[in-house]
Amino acid sequence: MSDNSKNNNLRKALSSIAKLNYINPDDIPNIPLYMDQVTTFMEEQLSSYKRYPEDKTLTKTMINNYAKNNLIPPPENKKYTKQHMLLLIFIYYFKNFMSISDIKSIFDPISENFFDDSSEIDLTYIYKYIFDLEFEGMNILVKDVAKKYKYAEEAFPKTGNDEDDEVLSTFALICMLGFDVYVKKLMIETLIDSKKKTADADKKNNKGGPGNV
Repeated sequence: MSDNSKNNNLRKALSSIAKLNYINPDDIPNIPLYMDQVTTFMEEQLSSYKRYPEDKTLTKTMINNYAKNNLIPPPENKKYTKQHMLLLIFIYYFKNFMSISDIKSIFDPISENFFDDSSEIDLTYIYKYIFDLEFEGMNILVKDVAKKYKYAEEAFPKTGNDEDDEVLSTFALICMLGFDVYVKKLMIETLIDSKKKTADADKKNNKGGPGNV
């Protein structure tokens, strides 16, 4: 494979990172929105993340299911507030690698304690802070992917066939990236399960308190 081809492939591998952005909370309307307005807004803002043009970002059915399963508080008079929108954006990212029950378990205390925008630390503050942290780490991520790409290029002895060499290097890169995903997903699940065990233990201890004897 020529050096130009290698550079082109590296640019393609990094392009999915370069196009990442997040919805600025200042761009979210401060007035409650009806469902059609919510889905239109999400489609416009998140369309660059779609793998295929026909893919949907968030549909009415999805959002109704999220409300039904208590991932988000119920809409107010069939309208969704800015706080609802922020939670839906988080769900859009989380649903790609987390189960509905896991998302609910991490959302419950957030919705309970910070959904009301009257608090000093509200959802808008949390959203801005978290996404700022993520994008501050983008350069580190780009360097890590570039390093893995180099490792993948050198992983196997050259076969003498450019197509075979590319198949092997692409497979090696996918495996390395996939292992990263697996490890981080495992860490997330461990954190969630640990939180659940602590919450269950607290409930058990409270039930066994003096007032319940």
